[in-house]
Amino acid sequence: MTFPSRFYLALAAGGALAASSAAAQTTTDCFPGPGSNEARTMAIFGVPLAFSGSAAPARMPPGRLHLGLEVSSVPNVDPGTATPTFCRPDKGPENTDLLLAMPRPRAWLSLPAGFQLEASWAPPIRVAEVKANLFGLAVSRATPLPRHGAVLGIRLHGSFGVIKAPITCNDAALQDATSICYQGTRSDDSFQPNVLGVEAAVGWQLGAAIRPYVGAGYNHLAPRFRVNFTDQFGETDRRRVSVDLDRGAIFAGFTWSATAALGLNAELYAVPADAITARVAGRIRLGRRSAGEAASAGRSPDR
Repeated sequence: MTFPSRFYLALAAGGALAASSAAAQTTTDCFPGPGSNEARTMAIFGVPLAFSGSAAPARMPPGRLHLGLEVSSVPNVDPGTATPTFCRPDKGPENTDLLLAMPRPRAWLSLPAGFQLEASWAPPIRVAEVKANLFGLAVSRATPLPRHGAVLGIRLHGSFGVIKAPITCNDAALQDATSICYQGTRSDDSFQPNVLGVEAAVGWQLGAAIRPYVGAGYNHLAPRFRVNFTDQFGETDRRRVSVDLDRGAIFAGFTWSATAALGLNAELYAVPADAITARVAGRIRLGRRSAGEAASAGRSPDR
């Protein structure tokens, strides 16, 4: 075989290998519009993942630390909305009904001048088919108002991290001969909520131990979804779905100071364009109040 013949044969083989490698993996990014089912589904999940205040605004002494646990209901996504309309319209509904509720540990630290820092972390512990590693951060400021022990709270918040679950192809879909998932491997998809928001709330005193509150806010969502599925032919789908959305939110709830150190919170949080979630939280204060704080507890909205 002459040198030119060997050269063209090697070139053809290299081209075939490259084509085979490209065919074995799909990495095309997808950017559905805000009205697509993909965007609507991710926006629905953004409602329980938004790091709302979940408590009546209150101005507390600097250095006070609370620890607690919050549980939020996860809204249901109907099969029609869970069916992709842009990125892969030939596929059936995604596996979206994974959890009924989402727990989230929280911490509150009061600072001078009415400021407060909040943080949350859902550690990467698998619950059912879901493994989350989520962070919430917020900074707020509480300002007393002149009537009825009312307090105005202004708050900036963000939710970040990743949730991994078989959203594209779960075990049931792998056994469905009509599904593109048939005889493939269970997917290990990733969802990043990426929620940034600002909110304002007003709380007031009702009796000795209850503080109702109402509020509204604005959220910017930049969710990112990454498919990780290998079908029966060995082709791996790694496409990424990206959307950017803006949403208004309204909420209402109350804080009940069960004891001097223990508080219970309940909240309804709604994004009218998407869904409603119910949150309940309990928190406990670490450390003791000073004598001055105890003496003024009944006269002040500080708890």
